[in-house]
Amino acid sequence: MTVKKGDRIPEATLQRMGASGPEPITTEDIFSGKKVAFFALPGAFTPTCSAKHVPGYLAKADALKGKGIDMIACMSVNDAFVMGAWAKDQGTGDKIAMLADGSGIFAKALGLEFDASKFGMGTRSQRFSMIVNDGTVEELNIEAPGAFEVSTAEYMLKQL
Repeated sequence: MTVKKGDRIPEATLQRMGASGPEPITTEDIFSGKKVAFFALPGAFTPTCSAKHVPGYLAKADALKGKGIDMIACMSVNDAFVMGAWAKDQGTGDKIAMLADGSGIFAKALGLEFDASKFGMGTRSQRFSMIVNDGTVEELNIEAPGAFEVSTAEYMLKQL
């Protein structure tokens, strides 16, 4: 079943790259007591994700935080090493938390996974964004296949 507005975020453990390697981070750590701009995408270093999605959130990070967002987080079904390298490549610094859902467990728990095997990518996350307030989904924006409209930082800013 796909997550919807008003639902609580399911419990899961993601990974992020720390100073000495991958570090676990739970959904409780990410969402508890915070208003989070969370977006997910099919893959690190892929064209739309690298050229538009992450750069859009990076460019709008201050505006999002000015509207009450405590944390901006990006998730992909990649490992923490790839997400760490992509964070460096994109220059996200401390503006965007780059989170790895290596086996797609969180994407599946949200009901937002898809099979990208025909592209040689296996199971991935759909492209989506959500505003999560203290663990509850306030806004959910799921892209149609191949689209890049409702998961953008600009669209999210209009929702705040």
